[in-house]
Amino acid sequence: MRRTLRVSALAVGMAAASLMVVTPAHARPAPERAVHSCITSKGHDAAAEARGRGTGDTRAISAKEQRAIRQQTRAILDRKGISRRSAALTSAVVPVYIHKMLSKTGEGDVTQAQIDAQIAELNQDFAGQEAPSTAANTGFTFTLAGVDTYYNNYWHKDRLSSAYRKKTRLGGKNALNIWLVDFKYLGIATFPWDYAKKGNVDGIRVLYSSLPGGAATNYNEGKTASHEAGHWFGLYHTFQGGCTATNDEVSDTPAQQSSTEGCPAGRDSCSLPGLDPIHNYMDYSYDPCYNQFTPGQSARMDTMWAAYRA
Repeated sequence: MRRTLRVSALAVGMAAASLMVVTPAHARPAPERAVHSCITSKGHDAAAEARGRGTGDTRAISAKEQRAIRQQTRAILDRKGISRRSAALTSAVVPVYIHKMLSKTGEGDVTQAQIDAQIAELNQDFAGQEAPSTAANTGFTFTLAGVDTYYNNYWHKDRLSSAYRKKTRLGGKNALNIWLVDFKYLGIATFPWDYAKKGNVDGIRVLYSSLPGGAATNYNEGKTASHEAGHWFGLYHTFQGGCTATNDEVSDTPAQQSSTEGCPAGRDSCSLPGLDPIHNYMDYSYDPCYNQFTPGQSARMDTMWAAYRA
């Protein structure tokens, strides 16, 4: 987005926001609301750009930052009187608000059947139903709380994103807001520990054609939303930190040097034990390759939920 367009675009964007059709929610009020941006590439322009290749996170998480987040999380849990053991027993129903950000002519629309399929996909993935022998049932389930539709060319292309998210976000810090947009990425997510300062933009942005049945080849089973929701719950990429013992701070996801493209069975990018976790939702593999969160990731989600979203 060019700086010279910012002021005029904002005016146009707010005016266009009045062209809004709101579909009443299955009305469930929610309690409240980061900004890490996991950005993964569409991959349709060139094979080299498949899910995240050539594009890193817009906000790299340094080792120093990781330490600070760990310390902050421990302090919050101590203040709440929550032990790590009790935090690991967390389960919750997450209300989901879907925001369809269409162009003025209606480009970017998805059907209610696709939305329902996306909610079903989230529930399947977080329940560990794709690889029962190794996948974790995280204890988190998702229910559709509402769907709304906006007609705005800028918002459709994810321009003025802070403005439109502030204007349209619904629910509390436990509510997952999903904005369906048309941009050059598959998805962008926020982290839970940023909610306190940037709660009004909390949620995930997802390429609308990545929903089940969409047109994003290799990425149209709805698993982009599961990947981004993983960040929203507090997970890093499995390749966070590269070939280090701490890598993504989860002990049962083997370290990997870099993100995965496709589904390369047997890939082993590190000398540390274990093959690359190419089937993990927090890698950059093709959707059909994904099938699990690990018990360690589930425990981390529990901890982050207890600290920041409960």
